Amino acid sequence: MPAPLIPSRRHFLQTAAASAAGLFVAAWWATPGAFAEALQLTPRQTEGPFYPDRLPLDTDNDLIIVNDNITPAIGEITHLSGKLLDADGNPIRNATIEIWQVDANGVYLNTRDNRAKRDANFQGFGRFLTASTGDYYFRTVKPVPYPGRTPHIHFKIKQGTDSEFNTQCYIKGHPQNERDGVYNEIRDKKARDSVTIDFKPIADSKTNDLEARFDIILGVTPHAS
Repeated sequence: MPAPLIPSRRHFLQTAAASAAGLFVAAWWATPGAFAEALQLTPRQTEGPFYPDRLPLDTDNDLIIVNDNITPAIGEITHLSGKLLDADGNPIRNATIEIWQVDANGVYLNTRDNRAKRDANFQGFGRFLTASTGDYYFRTVKPVPYPGRTPHIHFKIKQGTDSEFNTQCYIKGHPQNERDGVYNEIRDKKARDSVTIDFKPIADSKTNDLEARFDIILGVTPHAS
């Protein structure tokens, strides 16, 4: 049986940003400020102890392939996208969104996390500069648990150098959510639901890829928080 075709690194990076702006764009986002009263602000959460202490040389938005390697990371490939918006529904452009998470073995890209062997083919960390529409896009793996935590992905948003906004997203319906202390620190149900997202199979995907959408709504721009 032939090995699955892995898209070239260059091809992926050339097409990712262009396709991000077209993914899941709902019509009601088209008018700045439309339906602003319906927007739920994304709750701020802890950065956690395992932000990478040594950033990888490769920090792009494709966490599945490191540099130009041909071996992909282990795990359920997930196309993670969304919009970064202010409280009025206006897109926040040119903001850097960083994500980091455990690999399929439950290990972070951090020298202090040495509970198991890391998947060397998983980047563990990525960055994306939001488009004029506020869109972002990452290719990563569906998060898995690690001791004491339900599966989650960390997000850090930067605009300028003054300050940062940290939050996390979670898998809707995961049984460990109810026992996770960080998740349940979000007391308001609507706020908690806003960071709890579906990881859905992509129809006709030959590699059983998933898609997930996480819109981030900031009460203030990151540099003014």
